Amino acid sequence: VQLQASGGGLVQAGGSLKLSCVVSRFTLDYYAIGWFRQAPGKEREGVSCISGSPGKTYYADSVKGRFTISRVNAKNTVYLQMNSLKPEDTAVYHCAATASCVLGGGISTQYVHWGQGTQVTVSS
Repeated sequence: VQLQASGGGLVQAGGSLKLSCVVSRFTLDYYAIGWFRQAPGKEREGVSCISGSPGKTYYADSVKGRFTISRVNAKNTVYLQMNSLKPEDTAVYHCAATASCVLGGGISTQYVHWGQGTQVTVSS
């Protein structure tokens, strides 16, 4: 099982980025995918989770209304569209796979498979 996150970068406050998480060696249909972030000196935070079919979505309060998670199973890819970015969104973002978005998918210990992170930096 492999996950590959990409799409991070440097953006000004108010801007947008779209992260991608490409999964391989397993069928995306049967897994929930979560996005987490970790800023320097802070704990890892669950950002969003999308379940396997039918793709129910969950969001942390801090990103609700600004971020959108989606999946294209045919491409084995999960996306995180991030709009109205704020400096406090600056972090390394990781995607991870689990069986389901238990309790909204924000508990990192429930995830078995993790991808490497992609850096998101939002300047003020």
